Amino acid sequence: MKILVLNGPNLNMTGKREPDIYGTKSMPEIIDALKVKAESMGAEIDHFQSNHEGDLIDRIQSAPGEFDGILLNAGALTHYSYALRDAIACCPIPVGEVHMSDIMNREPFRATDVIEDVCIFRVMGMREGSYTTGLLMMMDKLVQK
Repeated sequence: MKILVLNGPNLNMTGKREPDIYGTKSMPEIIDALKVKAESMGAEIDHFQSNHEGDLIDRIQSAPGEFDGILLNAGALTHYSYALRDAIACCPIPVGEVHMSDIMNREPFRATDVIEDVCIFRVMGMREGSYTTGLLMMMDKLVQK
């Protein structure tokens, strides 16, 4: 099984940006740990991050045939990107949503989630643990398939 971990805007700043919310681990550290966990489960992780909405959409559209599932942290695009939502909706492989913070209990604008209904699950509020939990949930969904 091959899973794409797709990270949106500003997630390249993880570990530096608001460590009280996002933790102190960098995204490369989080991805490296996730790769080890995935490997122990017989899966493979690939990672892509972009601060550009179109790049994320292109990556979602090109993922089928190469990946079995996508773990997506869309960052701020979660709250307003209908273009990203449409890309997920037409993606034939499962997409799970992950957030390091609890978006429902932060600033009011973050409570709007336009991608939730086109993702197979949403994990939030566990810092880097959201990725690990998301991986476990994705693996469970793919095995059930």
